[in-house]
Amino acid sequence: MKDSPNETMEFPTEFSIKAIGRDRDDFQALVFALVQRHAPELEPEALRSRPSGKGSYRSVTITIQARSREQLDAIYRELNAHQRILMTL
Repeated sequence: MKDSPNETMEFPTEFSIKAIGRDRDDFQALVFALVQRHAPELEPEALRSRPSGKGSYRSVTITIQARSREQLDAIYRELNAHQRILMTL
């Protein structure tokens, strides 16, 4: 059986996390705060953001220096549990 990409990932590694939600004034800050709980060294420069074509939604991408698969799992669990986050990639 072939290893999945997740099993062969070496840490630490640069990793981008994307969250999508309705475009509100504080959406970027919300995503940043949720990720920063698990990556306290996170700096604002690590965040990129873009509105959807019609401006109803916003995607926020944060690039972190991931330390472990457990850290990534915890970040995705927290993002996916939040009612304002509609999708993560």
